Amino acid sequence: MPQTQAETAPDTGAVDDPDGALLLCFAAGDPQAAAALTARLAPRTLGVAMRVLGNRAEAEDITQEAMVRLWRQAEHWEPGRARLSTWLYRVVMNLCIDHKRRLRGGHVDLDAIPDPPDPSKSVTDQMQDGARHDALQAALMQLPERQRQAVVLRHIEDLANPEIAGIMDISVEAVESLTARGKRALAAILAGRRSELGYSDG
Repeated sequence: MPQTQAETAPDTGAVDDPDGALLLCFAAGDPQAAAALTARLAPRTLGVAMRVLGNRAEAEDITQEAMVRLWRQAEHWEPGRARLSTWLYRVVMNLCIDHKRRLRGGHVDLDAIPDPPDPSKSVTDQMQDGARHDALQAALMQLPERQRQAVVLRHIEDLANPEIAGIMDISVEAVESLTARGKRALAAILAGRRSELGYSDG
């Protein structure tokens, strides 16, 4: 049975939410709304799942399941209660947690797929960017799961602490603690590779 909005999204008061408006249009039978919403949310969903899981194939499965739940949510969505993106991030995090629980004790591929290269950059710059991307992903995968989630949402997705608190179902103070500890751990993990990755110490 699909989760309802009341089960998954905190009551944060009325909000301006163009994604939610698109979902309501989809529920009313507008196929173009579905295409627009997919274009807006699917890449972000895939990016978060990739950072949390460290495996593109698994992240694509999570993204597909999250989008299926999104379409099922359409007829239940109540505009103004919370942002649709907040609801979707929470679904993605829960799916990632469930997926990792199923894999516990098995092998998880930690190799990250680099972002598409920027054709305006030189080959050397592209290789440097790829090395930094891979190093960050490998470092993220060494963090405890909740720290990794908080760091991804705060410093990669650039969400505000109150929104992250709603997604992770914890207090704002807990978000601040997780992100602070996660940042310190990442800095320690990457400290010995600054020169290798092309970062100056100035």
